[in-house]
Amino acid sequence: MDYQQQVEDVIANAHVGDLIEFSYPIGYSHWGVYDGDGHVVHFSVADEGRLMKTFRGYLQTVFPLCGDLLLGDTHIRRQPLSEVNVPDGAHVLISNNRHACKPSEERYIRKRLDALLDKELPYNLFKLNCEHFATFVRYGVAVCNQIPGRTKNKEMEEATETFQKLVS
Repeated sequence: MDYQQQVEDVIANAHVGDLIEFSYPIGYSHWGVYDGDGHVVHFSVADEGRLMKTFRGYLQTVFPLCGDLLLGDTHIRRQPLSEVNVPDGAHVLISNNRHACKPSEERYIRKRLDALLDKELPYNLFKLNCEHFATFVRYGVAVCNQIPGRTKNKEMEEATETFQKLVS
């Protein structure tokens, strides 16, 4: 199934609050939360001026799969699932079964999504990343299972606290 067909399949089957995984060919994933109507909310590139945009473009040329991570800023953005920037060979899927956590009720998921939308935060691969964001929205706790050497399904309390302060 090609990428566009995967996007269409996700849109046809996803529900508000589902975890959307963009699985990259190098073995890690970008995460977001389905927000209905074909949209996902996720950590995205922070708003930037012309000079920073040029620099980011250069980094993405040199480091095509992780140039954004090197700059350290993120913007929580809602955008059409089909417009999320992914590298060639990526797959998109609903991934609600990769964390041993109980999903929150939709009203709590919606509250977290709405409160965090359009916030800008520093990106930190180990302490505040896209998977922490997505799991916090869905479960109320920030978890990241893709960092090597870290215990799976263990809450990153610092990330949970950061997000919780913005929601409260």
